[in-house]
Amino acid sequence: MRDKIRFFCTACGHETLKWGGQCPGCSAWNSMVEQMVSKAAPRHHPRRENTKPIPLVNVRTENINRIPTGSRELDRVLGGGLVPGSVVLVGGDPGIGKSTLLLAVGNAIAAAGRRVVYASGEESMEQLKMRAERLQAECSELYATPETDVAALLDQVQAIKGEVLVVDSIQTMSVSELASATGSIGQVRESAARMIRVAKETGVAVVLVGHVTKDGAIAGPKLLEHMVDAVLYFEGDKHMSFRLLRAVKNRFGATSEVGVFSMCGNGLRDVDNPSELLLAERPADVVGSVVVPIIEGTRPMLIEIQALLAPTGYGTPRRTTAGVESNRVAMILAVLERRVGLDVSFQDSYVNAVGGIRVLDTAADLAVAVSLASSLRNTRVNRELAVVGEVGLTGEVRGVGRIEGRITEAAKLGFKRIIIPKRNAAEAVSLTLPRIQVHPVETLAAALTATWGL
Repeated sequence: MRDKIRFFCTACGHETLKWGGQCPGCSAWNSMVEQMVSKAAPRHHPRRENTKPIPLVNVRTENINRIPTGSRELDRVLGGGLVPGSVVLVGGDPGIGKSTLLLAVGNAIAAAGRRVVYASGEESMEQLKMRAERLQAECSELYATPETDVAALLDQVQAIKGEVLVVDSIQTMSVSELASATGSIGQVRESAARMIRVAKETGVAVVLVGHVTKDGAIAGPKLLEHMVDAVLYFEGDKHMSFRLLRAVKNRFGATSEVGVFSMCGNGLRDVDNPSELLLAERPADVVGSVVVPIIEGTRPMLIEIQALLAPTGYGTPRRTTAGVESNRVAMILAVLERRVGLDVSFQDSYVNAVGGIRVLDTAADLAVAVSLASSLRNTRVNRELAVVGEVGLTGEVRGVGRIEGRITEAAKLGFKRIIIPKRNAAEAVSLTLPRIQVHPVETLAAALTATWGL
């Protein structure tokens, strides 16, 4: 019998023969998606032999021979390289550098002797060739195809015995049996399912590029992220040179790792020491500038926090941030006024994390507070001083994690003093770093006093 088309509700799973704007089962709107149902194949997999339960300690695991990608930062995020038979989903804003990175990675893998197929559904072969020339990606084992039909693409990969498949992007792929438009939920889900099935059966490593919505989530069904083995997100301002590659899911490694890249004329390059690069243009003898050691993944990184306070010309002061969460800045301003006594109620505030970095670490709270106070008092902060700590609503400075790595990174970059939470003082004592002095504080008021008393 031929395959049949059914429509399923993504909210409750209700099945219908025709599409409808509202689900008959749960009354959800715009939740019906098209899906192909095969009547020829059994619903359940055939019973396998030797499926009786066995002690988990007796299960043997084989050593995974990962595929090096040629990028140390990407290998770090993946946990050591691509795993044969794995499926990796890479998302990010348009123009952030996804295609640039994957074409360079595909060329590096091909140069190592593995056959790579790059399926470009968004660009013509001429456009792809122009990018390859700019990246100097001209290895003979790197194959390109404009094929967007999933069945035909997988046949091409198996015909040339490809070991790595890069699909740019999954939203351009389609399954001929489905009548829905390319990029629809049903097409994306079925296309990904077929590629995943082939990857597990043949051992081909598949890398999928995914579009993102205006909210920053990968477009298409959320099920897509559950189906793949790893989900990576490119972050950063496309007008700045820095890019962060963050793993939000990884079945073969940690999800805490972050890769740092810099965009240059010939593509993305790995950044071995992001702290030094981020502080390279730090101005001297200016107010409102403070350095904080944050943790990105497992890597300590020094970034500069800049703040500017100016008298407001309106009834309600402006609260503008870039790279720092606006709600936390508003909270810190309130703490400065109520707990420390600084009058910021009639001041417009502007806070910026230099370099286009998006700061998620709450350990940057104290640096934000110090930079705001520096701008309000028009007094600069010692250039050789770093500040770290989380600020609470009662004005206390709370402890942070990985304090040893933060202090070590600051000392490595030449900082002579660092203010830390008092709770982390015992951990800091164990460090033998004579080049840097550690000053523990318990409250925000004490931190401000120590900042201009050192």
